[in-house]
Amino acid sequence: MMNLPRHVKLVEVGPRDGLQNEGTPVAAAHKIDLVHRLQAAGCTEIEVTSFVSPKWVPQMADNTEVMAGITRQPGVRYSVLTPNMKGLEAALPTRPHEVVVFGAASQAFSQRNINCSIEESIERFAPVVAAAHAAGIKVRAAISCALGCPYQGEVGPDAVEHVVRLMKGIGVDHCGVADTIGTGTPRAAQAALERALKHYPVGEVSGHFHDTYGQALANILACLELGIHTFDTSIAGLGGCPYAKGATGNVATEDVVYMLHGMGISTGLDLDALVDAGAAISRVLSRPPVARVARALLAKRGVALP
Repeated sequence: MMNLPRHVKLVEVGPRDGLQNEGTPVAAAHKIDLVHRLQAAGCTEIEVTSFVSPKWVPQMADNTEVMAGITRQPGVRYSVLTPNMKGLEAALPTRPHEVVVFGAASQAFSQRNINCSIEESIERFAPVVAAAHAAGIKVRAAISCALGCPYQGEVGPDAVEHVVRLMKGIGVDHCGVADTIGTGTPRAAQAALERALKHYPVGEVSGHFHDTYGQALANILACLELGIHTFDTSIAGLGGCPYAKGATGNVATEDVVYMLHGMGISTGLDLDALVDAGAAISRVLSRPPVARVARALLAKRGVALP
């Protein structure tokens, strides 16, 4: 096998991306408990919440309360989604280490999702990036629908690179490439990430994969072969895409950790503690974890699933 990274950094997106589309409100106390469990399991990068209009994402209306309620651990970085200046201004007093902006690689998705072109969406982010940098905060971009779009179908590497260039042009520090609807396969994943690597160093490129078609672990392995060593994952496999019919959640943290540890790649994460964290939030949501590794290990322990 090729020279694979010895260590992989996982960005835990469960508290934000995983919970944001839950129809039933999740109490701030449960979200705070989830963050505490995740950092106790060794997570050092946690996407906590989103500063968006509660009209559009009511689940994240408690963003300030959640950020204030976290007992911060040294060495843990807490990030938040800030899609516009209003969001950034609300987020700054909560002291995030990093803010996230997002743009689609698909014009159709951009129009249907945020009612503007890709280029217009990036222009909106330019002042957000500048203001975040002025406050000493790193900016990460997520390029959504990089491997497929629910409205236009296939998305090619040229479209991905176009958005990468635009993000680089406004000063974004880190480029994440996301398979929002989970249709991508390994070679397509490599092709998309290779375009990001033309403009960003390998340490500032990450992959974000959904498991709708069961390809997420294979896509991560393909990206490891390129030297990519940062990936977004979601505890218990929480989350989905509200704009993509049938799109299941982000790849489960437990499944990725099991695969990486089995390959001799370190993550700094405690798999048993992750399983406990996933089981706890799954009980709150009254459903079993999506993570296959979690289900297997909980069954092995004789723990009844929610």
